[in-house]
Order: sequence, then C-alpha cells, then structure tokens
Amino acid sequence: MLCAVLAWVRIVQGHGIVDALVSAVTLAVAALPEEFPVVFTFFLGVGVYRLARRQALVRRGVVVESIGRVSTICTDKTGTLTEGRLRVGHVQPVTGLEPHDVLRLAALASREETGDPLDRALLDAAGAPARAPQVVATFPFTEDRKRETVIVRAAGGVLAVTLAVTKGAPETIVALCAEGSADLLQWRAQVEVLARSGHKVIAVARRELTESEWAGGEPDRGFRLAGLVALEDPVRAGVPEAIAECRAAGIHVLMVTGDHPATAAAIAAEVGLGAGPPRVILGAELQERLASNADGGLRDIDVVARAVPGEKLALVRALQSAGETVAFTGDGVNDVPALQAVLGTEAMGERGTRSAREAAAIVLLDDNFRSIAGAIAEGRQLFANLQLAFHYLLVVHIPLVVTAALIPLLGYPLLYLPVHVIWLELII
Repeated sequence: MLCAVLAWVRIVQGHGIVDALVSAVTLAVAALPEEFPVVFTFFLGVGVYRLARRQALVRRGVVVESIGRVSTICTDKTGTLTEGRLRVGHVQPVTGLEPHDVLRLAALASREETGDPLDRALLDAAGAPARAPQVVATFPFTEDRKRETVIVRAAGGVLAVTLAVTKGAPETIVALCAEGSADLLQWRAQVEVLARSGHKVIAVARRELTESEWAGGEPDRGFRLAGLVALEDPVRAGVPEAIAECRAAGIHVLMVTGDHPATAAAIAAEVGLGAGPPRVILGAELQERLASNADGGLRDIDVVARAVPGEKLALVRALQSAGETVAFTGDGVNDVPALQAVLGTEAMGERGTRSAREAAAIVLLDDNFRSIAGAIAEGRQLFANLQLAFHYLLVVHIPLVVTAALIPLLGYPLLYLPVHVIWLELII
C-alpha cells in the first residue's frame, strides 16, 4: 500500500511513470528483509556444527533454535546419569544355595545378543557354563511384566523335567514365589537396604516343571526364590556439575526410570537432583496425579520410578500442557512415542535402538547427560546471537526504509536505486 501511495505521489509531482515505479520498487526492496532467511540458515548450520562438537548429532536443523528454550529435561538414569557399565556387587542366596548358583541361574535368563548392560554383567559374573543347557522357550523382558523367563533342559539331564528360571524386579519375582518358600518379608526388606545404597537390585527364582505342567506358556506361580543380585553403576563424571548448571539456568531436571524407587532416590541424591532430598513418586502414582490435576504438580517432582512407556508419554504431554518446553531422552523402541511427541528429543547413540535414533531430533553420541546440558547451553547462546543479528538487521533497515520513503515524498530525486539496497544488504 505504501509503495503504491509513493508511486502515485511521484506521478502527481510530475516525475514520470518510470521514476514512480523505481521509487516504489526501491521502497519495497528496502522494507523486505531478504537477509533474514540467509542469516537464519547460516546460524542453524553453525549451530549444527557446534552441537556436533559437543557429541550431539542434529538430525533436524530446526531443533537447534528450539532446544535453547528447553525448560524441563526428562532423563533416564542408566547410561545417561550413570556410566551404564553394570557390575555385580553383592549376591545374597537363599539357604542351601551358593552365590555362584544364583549367578548361574540369573545368567540362564540373560542373553548376550540383547546388548543390555544388565545381561552382560550377569553373564560375565557367572562365566561360561561347563555344558550349555538346551533352551526350550524364552519370554523376554517387557516394561509391563518387569521380568525375563527362560525354560531350559540341562544338557544330558532327564528330558521329562524342565527348569523355569526368571529374573527381574524384586517385587515382581517375589510375588511369583509361593508363600513359605522363603521368608519373603525379610527379602523385601533386604531389597530396600540394597536399593537405598544405590544398587540396581534384581531377584532370581526357579521352578521345576514336568512336561505335563508346562503347556508352552510362561509360568506365573509356584517359583522358589533363589536370591538377590545387587549391581553397581557409578555416576558419570561431571553429571552433578551439569545438573547444578541446569538448576542455575532455571531448567527442571526430572529423572524417569524403571528402577526401584530407593535406587533412583539414592542416585538422584548423589547427582544433586532437587533442592533438598529428592522427591520420588512411582509411575502408577504419576497417573493418579495426572488424572486428578492438569499438570500433576510436576515441578515438585524429581524422580519418577518404575515408569513404563505409557507413563513416560503421559508425563511429556502433561508437561507440554503446563507450558513447559521439554527435552526427553530415550534409547528403546518403547520410548519412540514419547520421542515423537517432543521436538527437543535426544536418543542414545551408543546403546539406543535404531527406532529411537530415527524418532529423535538429536542423537547423543556419548549417551552422556553433560552433552544434553551442553546442547541446551549452546542452543541458548545461538538463540541469543540470532536475536542480536535480527535486531542489527532491523536497525539497518529502518534508515533505508525511512530515506527510501521520505525523500521521494518530499519531491527530491531518488537517493539510491534498488541495486544499491541489494548491494548494501549483501555487505551487511
């Protein structure tokens, strides 16, 4: 509209149609910020390069700008806050068994091909068996069942008898054991003691089956507890400092893990989550909070323990509904829905599945929380630089627009032509 008015004024002033058109075009070129897309693309490219130097591989360039606005980080524990290199620290067998017996049973229900740090630690601790048993069936670990079960026949044993071995979350395994097979209350208390010292605790149980008792499905009762295995996973170097930096920057760090709440609380306290003692809730309690309250008071929570994939997705959506910009880390197929729901998502490059890496906007090459904090800091600096660059461009365009409009309106000859404006923009 202003360009058309300027052209009409120039014609009225008697400068001719060519002068009127040139005046209008000059004003249009001066007013349109052609540099903005170029500057924005350049800054995104620089951001991708700088994030890569911090072990964060960007898969979608637009996230470089948005990651600087993250206000909440939902991070897992194993391998991100901790080293992810589990090693057996304590083995407590039931009466009549030796620690090595418990480890051998746990190793039976473990698989090398999964790449799971827990399975690798158990297999390494148990050592290679003298004679490998015949595996009849395997029921892999799932977040819902929280256990892994294998049906085996001992090599050279009586084929009419099979052995079911299961390992997993202590509360799940203990619930499968027949009352009276062990002092279950005492074992539950022992799990709490080990978990409070920061150990990842699993229980191991076994059950002998005849061919008639086993119909091809996973046994769900009648097990006898074999013992507990407590594994150590040290906190990564630099993680407490990175979390302190996040807190100083006003970023809420929330640990979301499938581990025992006491284990999660111990690690959270060690890395410095929360202003005081870490506030821990279970995944089931999270669902109840979200059902009764829009945001569930999530700013008051430091740890969600025993969380399953559906609860992770509900958590992310609740945080977004509360106005938070969320960064979420995940490494498994089950994390894909939550990874897809968040723009600022990080998948683990070392231990993450291909599905998780493809769903995430950023892949952490070292699976380290420090890389998340560094990426957010880099994104904030990039966003600040981008704002300064745009302010600079606007300040430059204001005198160009004023002179391109005011001088012709006053009847004076044109101060410059469109090519002059374009040349100035290229230099700027």
